[in-house]
Amino acid sequence: MNILYDDVANAVKWISSFGGLEQGGTTRLLYTSEWLDAQNALKDKMTEIGMESYFDDIGNLYGRFEGSKYPDQIIMSGSHVDTVVNGGKLDGQLGIIAALLAMEYLKKHYGQPLRTLELISMAEEEGSRFPYVFWGSKNVFAIANHQDVESIEDSNGIKFVDAMKACGFKFNTKPARDDIKAFLEIHIEQGGVLEKEQKSIGVVTSIVGQRRYNIRLIGEANHAGTTPMGYRKDAVYAFSRICNESIDKALKVGDPLVLTFGHVEPVPNVVNVVPGEVLFTIDCRHTDKTELVAFTQQLETDMLRIAAELGLEIEINRWMDEDPIPMDDKLIKMLEQICQKEQLSYRVMHSGAGHDSQIFAPFVPTAMLFVPSIKGISHNTAEDTKTEDLVEGIKALTYALYQLAYQE
Repeated sequence: MNILYDDVANAVKWISSFGGLEQGGTTRLLYTSEWLDAQNALKDKMTEIGMESYFDDIGNLYGRFEGSKYPDQIIMSGSHVDTVVNGGKLDGQLGIIAALLAMEYLKKHYGQPLRTLELISMAEEEGSRFPYVFWGSKNVFAIANHQDVESIEDSNGIKFVDAMKACGFKFNTKPARDDIKAFLEIHIEQGGVLEKEQKSIGVVTSIVGQRRYNIRLIGEANHAGTTPMGYRKDAVYAFSRICNESIDKALKVGDPLVLTFGHVEPVPNVVNVVPGEVLFTIDCRHTDKTELVAFTQQLETDMLRIAAELGLEIEINRWMDEDPIPMDDKLIKMLEQICQKEQLSYRVMHSGAGHDSQIFAPFVPTAMLFVPSIKGISHNTAEDTKTEDLVEGIKALTYALYQLAYQE
């Protein structure tokens, strides 16, 4: 299969120019001019290669090669077109470019597919402009709640609804899609496993479940010089106990459990006052729901115990509780067989980050492919992947789309 190195490199460079930054990377936020320019340019590109292209109500973009025998059976591939602020050149948009190149190749070399090939460039996944995630994929299945976005604003006070309307879109009025036979998404790993193991492709088995917390420890602020150690209600000390014990337990459990204390805010956060409060976050992830629930329940019990031992109050707000999402077993097996047959360097792995595939998977057979991230870097202007690895990933995707759309 002749997926050309230069074609891949040029396609990445082209899509990255919409919202491209001087220092490299991309900022392309939902319903901005950069976002709209990218979607319109992709629509033109789809039309140029012979696809029927169209937008849905909220701005998801689709391109289709109609199936000759089973036009109502959709084989879909793509990803999200939005980025984080000061993001890279591959996160999300690789999945769009890869599907475009793969489908163009298949149409050119094998003609009309038996089943319809459909490319999707999803409006949003990241939640970087507005505090809402998976707007694009949730609308594919009519599970986005309009009330959740009607009153939200970006950092400049622009309302979600106003930004959407300014780009020519509106709330979804269509029912959930029920014609998608399979969905494949290719994405950068956003971690360092594939690079360290010198593999070009990851076949994803599941997307981790996540529990996230906002925690408030309430002690007593007091003078740093005149308050004896035994009389203190030091919120930072309580936090340090919680952090230390929790991470030690996470290390004992081991992979694939991960635990992160990502944001810590002592109050009043000055040199000469015993801190009376600490606000902090916890992010815990695991591929197994039972293990995730058991570990986080123990975590909550430990926090209550430590706060009580030190005479502090604690407020625990678990604001995210997402179950792990398995990928489709048949598609996983198909991808493994393709990699083996075509001698593509691969490993089976899970995804430690969230993706649009986790929205698709409960509704349609879904699978994911990863390609390596150099130094594991993502959500950063330095985000990159060797072009030869991109080519290998697109080859795997092309073989899979051929098998699904062209074979009985």
